[in-house]
Amino acid sequence: MFKKVLIANRGEIALRIIRACRELGVQTVAVYSEADRESLHVRFADDDVCIGPAPARDSYLKIPRLIAAAEITGADAIHPGYGFLAENAEFAEIVTASNLAFIGPTAEQIRVMGDKAAARKAMTAVGVPIVPGTPGPVEDVDEALDFAKRMGFPVIIKAAAGGGGKGMRVAKDADDFARSFQLARSEALSAFGNGDVYVEKYLMRPRHIEFQIMGDKFGNVIHLGERDCSVQRRHQKLIEESPSPAMTPDLRKRMGDAAVAGAKAIEYVGAGTIEMLLDEDGSFYFMEMNTRIQVEHPVTEMITGIDLVKEQIRVAAGERLSVLEMPPLRGHVIECRVNAEDPNRNFQPSPGKIHTFHPPGGNGVRLDTHVYAGYTVPPFYDSMIAKVICQGRDRPEALAKMRLALETFIIEGPMTTIPFLARVMQNPRFQSGDVDTKFLEREPDLMKEPG
Repeated sequence: MFKKVLIANRGEIALRIIRACRELGVQTVAVYSEADRESLHVRFADDDVCIGPAPARDSYLKIPRLIAAAEITGADAIHPGYGFLAENAEFAEIVTASNLAFIGPTAEQIRVMGDKAAARKAMTAVGVPIVPGTPGPVEDVDEALDFAKRMGFPVIIKAAAGGGGKGMRVAKDADDFARSFQLARSEALSAFGNGDVYVEKYLMRPRHIEFQIMGDKFGNVIHLGERDCSVQRRHQKLIEESPSPAMTPDLRKRMGDAAVAGAKAIEYVGAGTIEMLLDEDGSFYFMEMNTRIQVEHPVTEMITGIDLVKEQIRVAAGERLSVLEMPPLRGHVIECRVNAEDPNRNFQPSPGKIHTFHPPGGNGVRLDTHVYAGYTVPPFYDSMIAKVICQGRDRPEALAKMRLALETFIIEGPMTTIPFLARVMQNPRFQSGDVDTKFLEREPDLMKEPG
């Protein structure tokens, strides 16, 4: 086991990793920007190093500073968390070349799955269904249009090196295609430094279903069930739950087997997710693989009883998986992401000082957060400030717990998405499980305060 782990991240995921390390008897190093000097992860880590000014490009994304911080504090491993450099193959390579353990998959696995076209090719080779689309990136707009016409409109143009909803454009017809193609290319180049795009058939009302994968260095790869992440805004997940309201035992087996086959195809090591689209007719298609721990990992932890972050650390240290098959699912779990945003102003970020902070509690309620009364939410990073996770014996009980948790979660200072999330919990269609990735577009009243 490692002696000391440097956490190349901030916020609630840094705290989450500190807790896992503490339970394993491993010391931790927090890195922080000047804006995060008063953050809890700095307070609770065994060691801490300031790595630069507030902007992420000058601190959390500076690889040489992270490596130097590990060396001067005597860390022997680095955990990237999620976001920032978590899916950066170059970072994983440099960590390993610096005689440090990278708590995640290999650089090559990150590279293959980070390239959407290469990932599709790898999945096709082992029989995992993929959405009909071009075999790889397409540079010529006329060639791409020919593909689109053969597939049938609507189509979606996606950045080959993309993620997080950037570099994605839907073309409803041939007249709309050229403009959408060029916009997607320019967005991709701006966001990822790579303008390559490919074209896929656009599914009208799919669910977004992801399977949690764990693999070790002995060739064991398993899945730990699914999470339904269909409630999204601009391709950003807002609410996740397990089991999916659309899932049956047969469908779970077929999708789970495909997810494991895909991960085994690249001999995957560590925690990851195979993301799929589930169409209305029961067909499912591979979309992408995230080669890191997910924001929504607590959903799986609560429904299976397995600590995914501790499992990540153990696997990276050369241990075998502690479980070799999916345990029985324990009831139903729902997670809501709470952001410091103003839903009445198109979800504009709302940084600032938190004057009052009263967290929810009770049986089956978990809160993952890094904020507290007196904390100032900085304007430089992602606006998520908390995750509320509720577990019930079934979906109605989990919903009831979540409604109460949101009702009793008080944050005064910045505007938050708590009232918006509470409205979603009361929505009849959401309560019946009738959701897909366009759910919020069809329920515009949820996006603004009543009256």
